[in-house]
Amino acid sequence: MNPAERYQTLRARALMREGSRLDARHWPEHELQALWFSGAFGTEFTTSDGRHVRISQFGIWNREAGPDFAEAAVSLDGASPVRGHIELDPDARDWERHGHATNPAYDDVVLHVFLARGEAEFFTRTSKHTLIPQVLLDPTVLDEPPMPLPVAKLGRCAAPLRALPEERVREVVLGAAQYRLRRKAAALARTAELHGADEALYQALAQTLGYKSNKLPFTLLAQRLPLRILRAAKEDAIALLFGVAGFLDQRDLSEFDPTTRAYLRGLWEKWWPRRAEYERLSVPKALWKMSGQRPANHPQRRLAALAQLVRHWPRITALRDACEPDAIATFFEKLTDDYWDHHYTVTSKPSAKRMALVGDTRVTEMLVNVFLPLGVGTDPARWITFKNLPAALSNQRVDVAALRLFGPDSPVAAQLLKSAAMQQGLLQIHEDFCQQDVSDCQRCLFPEQLAKW
Repeated sequence: MNPAERYQTLRARALMREGSRLDARHWPEHELQALWFSGAFGTEFTTSDGRHVRISQFGIWNREAGPDFAEAAVSLDGASPVRGHIELDPDARDWERHGHATNPAYDDVVLHVFLARGEAEFFTRTSKHTLIPQVLLDPTVLDEPPMPLPVAKLGRCAAPLRALPEERVREVVLGAAQYRLRRKAAALARTAELHGADEALYQALAQTLGYKSNKLPFTLLAQRLPLRILRAAKEDAIALLFGVAGFLDQRDLSEFDPTTRAYLRGLWEKWWPRRAEYERLSVPKALWKMSGQRPANHPQRRLAALAQLVRHWPRITALRDACEPDAIATFFEKLTDDYWDHHYTVTSKPSAKRMALVGDTRVTEMLVNVFLPLGVGTDPARWITFKNLPAALSNQRVDVAALRLFGPDSPVAAQLLKSAAMQQGLLQIHEDFCQQDVSDCQRCLFPEQLAKW
């Protein structure tokens, strides 16, 4: 077996789902919807009454009052797909709690999807007393279930890792990295199958621009404003993005300097004629994290970068197909925006020196999470490019993983952190074992599995 397959075997033997933190009852509904729309839960399911369900079309985000996704297509027991709506709730009982059972807007729902249900049997009915098929989702199928970072203390695996030769340690981490890369490639391929290759690329780039703090709102934005709509909007695309993001809700612009006032007024004038059509898709303000990060990473700057990617889309697809890191880095180095090249936020003073719209660290993240996984999906030999890619900067997640596995001031960890692939391998091990364990390392089987590598 190659390292990725060996790591997958190790993971399968040791991964303990029972008692883990995969409690989805408290997930934000918007995050649940984004995972569903991306196909993260899969496309084939079993209903509560034992029928086979296949999602032929996930539909579109509904812009009007009513079910979450419109124009979907669902096949039951191999029959021809039936078109209709899909409603997704954290709890099955939300159907009644929210009044859907008596609301005619929900009469065309063909599937009710949820993550939890009460002990009593529950039936989903429309106002016409039609039974709707139900699907209880399984959160354990997710590649990267959302969960908080654990305390960064030394794990029980540190001792066996220290006992292994450095070459063996690198092989383990590299195997985890290759496994992670394949998982990312498979996830991107799944999204491409559901929504098209360009939409998959666009959504993935949007997620990466969102960083950790704003990944969810950027995902929702890309799903609710598909690439085809933005490409058709041409120069109005940035106004649509800012409007649906909820960044154009301030009508009094007198507090801004003349340059910013002119910029925002231009966006507002383009957004206003389309506002009634798209406003219901607006991303909730509470999802945006506007502070606690470097000013250059402000989500409005990242949104401007996304608009520029849409504007230069033929070039983006060419970069995807060639998958050459140097060419990708050069493109982003030259990517500009007349306003955001010199502004951190709309309230900051302009900078005399031009700032990169997308910095080196974010470009590396795009290579690791988007371009190279897509490239490996078409040409497995690009794994070598991935393996040789240097890391830009570390981040808190990577540092936590290194500390858990190796402890502080480890020379081995210091060398691993210089490689983008090794950083990805550390993250995979941490997510598969440290974040799944609730026994404070006592029942985690990763240390014992290391001896069988």
